[in-house]
Amino acid sequence: MHAHALMFVLAGLLLLSGCARHSRSDAARAAREAAGPPNIVFIMADDHAWQAISAYGSNRNVTPHIDRLAAEGVRFDRAFVTNSICAPSRAVILTGLHSHLNGVRTNAETFDGEQLTFPKLLTRAGYSTAMIGKWHLKSRPTGFDHYEVLIGQGPYYNPAMIRDGEQVEHRGYTTEIITELAIDWLREGREPGKPFLMMVQHKAPHRNWMPAAAHLTDFDGVDLPEPATLFDDYADNASPARAQEMTIANHLSPHDLKLAPQRRLDAEQQAVWDAAYAPKNEAYHEAVEAGELTGDDLVRWNYQRYAKDYLRCVQSVDDSVGTLLDELDAMGLAENTIVVYTSDQGWYLGEHGWYDKRWMYEESFRTPLLVRWPGVAEPGGVNTDLVQNLDFAPTFLEAAGVPVPVPMQGRSMVDVIAGPTPADWRSSVYYHYYENPGAHNVARHEGVRTATHKLIRFYDTDEWELYDLVADPDELTNLHGRAGTEALTARLEAELVKLRAAYAVTD
Repeated sequence: MHAHALMFVLAGLLLLSGCARHSRSDAARAAREAAGPPNIVFIMADDHAWQAISAYGSNRNVTPHIDRLAAEGVRFDRAFVTNSICAPSRAVILTGLHSHLNGVRTNAETFDGEQLTFPKLLTRAGYSTAMIGKWHLKSRPTGFDHYEVLIGQGPYYNPAMIRDGEQVEHRGYTTEIITELAIDWLREGREPGKPFLMMVQHKAPHRNWMPAAAHLTDFDGVDLPEPATLFDDYADNASPARAQEMTIANHLSPHDLKLAPQRRLDAEQQAVWDAAYAPKNEAYHEAVEAGELTGDDLVRWNYQRYAKDYLRCVQSVDDSVGTLLDELDAMGLAENTIVVYTSDQGWYLGEHGWYDKRWMYEESFRTPLLVRWPGVAEPGGVNTDLVQNLDFAPTFLEAAGVPVPVPMQGRSMVDVIAGPTPADWRSSVYYHYYENPGAHNVARHEGVRTATHKLIRFYDTDEWELYDLVADPDELTNLHGRAGTEALTARLEAELVKLRAAYAVTD
């Protein structure tokens, strides 16, 4: 074929492809408008590692109900938080503002309930709204028609909760109780005829990882795969990586490892626990006394005990997702309901020898995000755009047809979910962790991540780290200061300055 003719054909194909993409987006928008404002079910776990979801390729557990959302919606592979710690993440989600502007930089601050949040705007727009589960912002929830929330972190068993200002007592497993309360509100609590927002926020799988009776023996007799970096020595990291206090080797407590009595179990629950753990604990003590559990072998035992309990808690969260999805189906609500599954941040499941979160390294910086939106999100879709929890508030507002307030710093993901992604979508994201002094002694730091690289600044010690995420996904080789990286470093430093200015970050 003649070169000019070939170019004409290729141009035509590209035009048709572009038209197809825009037609899909336009069709999705028309479908949204025809169906009316969608219901929104926002399900958030606490500390759920993306690497502990089979839809994300977990080699340690299977999560069929969360996977259903991936199969019926979009899986985001580059979803990140702005500050990897519980209360700050929740404040960002509600306000669409970075921590320094919403007032919750660490777990110590009290959230100012007078400030603007997306649930308030949805309530004003005619939505029926509810917040059920873990709140963890110290102040009482505002902007909801109904709330029933745990007090502080809340326990895994027999929780007291605050229901619309009054304390109520529950008996049972907290994940299951939260699920039952959510279903009760769907059936009886919301105002009929109104679109609704329901935020279902689990305590699990937060420390100290107490499983439900139904899952106490899951993974028994199984050796979970160890992460490749379980015995990381931080040889190429800046000094903060060596100063932290969150290692599986040295910082898990007997309470964490179920070697000490657990809290808030009643006699019946304690009997079930004793049957599950007493024989294994007896074997552990015998091995220690015989000198058979020392050094790396003891680290491996700690890892297996901790990771199995963590994953057992995840299985209850997965059960909850399945129960809620089935209820939406049974009530005929699924077709006009956006269902989001996420976590308040990622988590270390032994990677780098750690548990907990806080760092800008991938395991804690990245969070799972799955979105099912019938008629809008293409089933089985996988998205690699850079998105953040900062974007949730504007996304829910635009989906509901509510104008997004100018002060919100996030950007609506509606077109990203529907496709195609806008041409001017962000090419980098900003992160800032503030809590030091604080638990686990993780140094304060900020940084920038692009699709391929990450630059971290530990400003209290004036140290930097630079990673090539394509060649070094485990972030083991710090390139900062190495010959040949000068131009890359300068570009990322300039991007960091740009993002600080855009988000009004000051020293």
